[in-house]
Amino acid sequence: MSVTESARVRAPRLPWPGLLMLAAGVFLSITIEMLPTGLLPEMSGGLGVAEPFIGLLMSVFAFTVVITSTPLTALTSRMPRHGLLVAVLAVLGLTTLASAFVPEYWMLVAVRIVGGVAHGLFWAIVAAYAARLVPEGQIGRAVSVTLGGGTLALVAGVPATTVLGQALGWRPVFAIVAGLTLAGALAVWRFLPRVATEPGATAARFRRGDVALGPVLLVSGITAATMLGQYAVFTYVAPLITEVVGLSAGAVGPLLLVYGITGALGLVVAGSPLARRADRAMLAAMALAAAALVVLGLAPGVVPSLLAFAVWGLAFGAIPPLLQTRLLQATPARQRDAASALYTTAFNVGIGGGALVGAVLFERVGVQSLPLVYAVVLVAVALVLVADAARRARQVRSTTAMETGPVRPSTA
Repeated sequence: MSVTESARVRAPRLPWPGLLMLAAGVFLSITIEMLPTGLLPEMSGGLGVAEPFIGLLMSVFAFTVVITSTPLTALTSRMPRHGLLVAVLAVLGLTTLASAFVPEYWMLVAVRIVGGVAHGLFWAIVAAYAARLVPEGQIGRAVSVTLGGGTLALVAGVPATTVLGQALGWRPVFAIVAGLTLAGALAVWRFLPRVATEPGATAARFRRGDVALGPVLLVSGITAATMLGQYAVFTYVAPLITEVVGLSAGAVGPLLLVYGITGALGLVVAGSPLARRADRAMLAAMALAAAALVVLGLAPGVVPSLLAFAVWGLAFGAIPPLLQTRLLQATPARQRDAASALYTTAFNVGIGGGALVGAVLFERVGVQSLPLVYAVVLVAVALVLVADAARRARQVRSTTAMETGPVRPSTA
């Protein structure tokens, strides 16, 4: 038997039933979070408030995650993770069901706050749960499978709920998603293997002076700025398509499907040899996204705008995994939990802040300004990346010079 064959025999199979249950939970949680984005006109009309106020539901959800996820994770550290996952999925289902029946906007805000608490706790434990299901060498694959549910939510969940909402109304769609989430909680309870939580296990924390702290804060800042721009536009994608591109409301769902498919392609590219150098690949993705956003903002015609919409999805699909790659490359293994926590916080600050900034710009300047503002943000972020790369190159040259010493002129 060859070494390759022996390794293949010894390698354990992935626990697919458990990982698929986690991926299903991720799919449902992201779909719930993004529900308002494709249904702004319908929810605005049904609740009697302006579309920007519906967009602010995204901010409420995201900022609730930012504020509550870390302390709640600490408070629930001694609870069995299996039961906790089931509980938070059940709360997400119940709050989504309540959203379908509340008569007033402020009640919907209150319900989304409760849902955001459950959502944040879910995301604080789901990746770690996937890692506990597999040996050390398979953690990367297990986490990738689990988080693939989020990509599926953008490819299928959000477009499907948008199309259904336009056909049936937004309230029935919220009720349908709630039912699926409660069924998902039961499936997780039945099919997800239980794992033992190590007593006293705590994530590593950064301390002042840690070498990795600076690079992690830089990536987190870039993440927050990029997501702020992204969700300033994406939260208001429905009016962007109808008022700027000039298509009917019925085109929103199919276009979100196209966006999700091209985003999935971007995710594949980010994991391919084409993106082996994360910095260069990230700069290319940001430049491509900025160019597409400028076209969307200028709206030169339906066909160029549709092409730009697809290219935007392709480019943005690559950006988050490239940011995470850069983060992990800059962080020692013992501090990756702490780095990931900062990254998650930055991501949700961007989501909530983006929806808020988008609402202000939408109200005062108009929805057409949003893609142009995001393009400017991407250019600024790209310049920061270039400056940091130049700084690191200078440090490498300086270190090399110090190690080799000064070059003496030849006396020959």
